[in-house]
Amino acid sequence: MKKPAKPARENISPSDLTFGLSTCKRCLWIKYWHKVIMPLAMPLVGPLSSFQENIFRGVSTLDIDPSLRPGRVTKLGEFVKSKPFIINGETTRWSVVGKYDLVAENEDGTYALIDCKVSDNARDSGDFYSPQLHAYTYAMERPATGTPMAIASMGLLVWKPNRVIGTNAESFGFGVAQSYIPVQRNEQAFISVIADFISVLEGPCPDAGPTCPTCNYLTLRLELED
Repeated sequence: MKKPAKPARENISPSDLTFGLSTCKRCLWIKYWHKVIMPLAMPLVGPLSSFQENIFRGVSTLDIDPSLRPGRVTKLGEFVKSKPFIINGETTRWSVVGKYDLVAENEDGTYALIDCKVSDNARDSGDFYSPQLHAYTYAMERPATGTPMAIASMGLLVWKPNRVIGTNAESFGFGVAQSYIPVQRNEQAFISVIADFISVLEGPCPDAGPTCPTCNYLTLRLELED
């Protein structure tokens, strides 16, 4: 596949560090160089995320989880952009741009980054989402513009739907079990992931991932047309 003179986008999405790199490097490469993305139909993700984020507006961090430093949620759903990444002493063209869920301002002047999930997936662990949360943290501590924010903690706030509540059509809803999963800082591991990510993007178009549903669908469809 032909590589353009410059990529269609130079801003790395934090979620691509979690889902894109582990799923299909070919689809990832095409997304950044040609801006071609397989359409996704997830109509409930937006409303559920909005409900979850807004319920915590102004809430004490200790009410979210007692392991957090004393503070209060002060920021919801804001975009952040980092300075360009420096890999092996060289400044790259690539930066992080993303929209975090919650940020709490701690009483000691530091901040807590909280990423919200509505899910019952077993992969909702700190290790799986670590690159994504590190990317937001990187952008907040090394912003392209504005004042850096010292991130003292990162974590997942997970709602797992587990029951139906209410007695009629006017009051039905879903109940959830809430858990907070701390994500440990590992700057070295994050930079290693970023270096691998950038290496993939700057290289030639990779082979399709063997378990990529998009590539497998396109391959089967082309075989049917022969």
